[in-house]
Amino acid sequence: MSGRKAQAARNDELIREAARAVFTADPGAPIAAVAEHAGVGISALYRRYKSKEDLLQKLADDGMDRYLAEVEAALADEGDPWEAFAAFMRRCLDIGAGSLTMRLAGSFPVTDAMSAKGREIHLATTRLLDRVKDAGALRRDIEVGDVSVLLEYLHGIRIGGDERMNRLQHRYLALMLDSLHLAGAGELPGPAPAWQELRGRYDD
Repeated sequence: MSGRKAQAARNDELIREAARAVFTADPGAPIAAVAEHAGVGISALYRRYKSKEDLLQKLADDGMDRYLAEVEAALADEGDPWEAFAAFMRRCLDIGAGSLTMRLAGSFPVTDAMSAKGREIHLATTRLLDRVKDAGALRRDIEVGDVSVLLEYLHGIRIGGDERMNRLQHRYLALMLDSLHLAGAGELPGPAPAWQELRGRYDD
């Protein structure tokens, strides 16, 4: 990259990271707060994103790409199926998978490409869960919707500074993983959220 292109790429990453932080904390924050947090001028932000909705769409799309990469990495892991799944969950927590879903659902239009990617994610996660179940290491009644909701709840833990918050999130993930590992446990009450229910929140 030329010096100018490299600087533009750095600015774009700064803007996205700032937007994730700002909108996770306050979904109603103005786009100017993102520019301030990123340390760039508002004109630099608007050169890349024409509106707040445009920026939110890009954040959601980035989040899906990150999650999909982690699912594919877990599926490619030929080691112990349970360990691959547990590591996948820990990585998803660290990359912020699901952190914006509850906060921003319904605040921007979903494109056809995003819907298609969401279905791809759902199918890939189903394959991962089926593999762990076949190994006898995961409750039989756990579905994709459960994974999505659990990650959302974990990201809702916002106590203390960043380091303390991360440790607490991993503390409760460890408790959840212990429960998920009880392959012979009794059936959970009610079905997991279906794809249509998860997708429908973005249309509110």
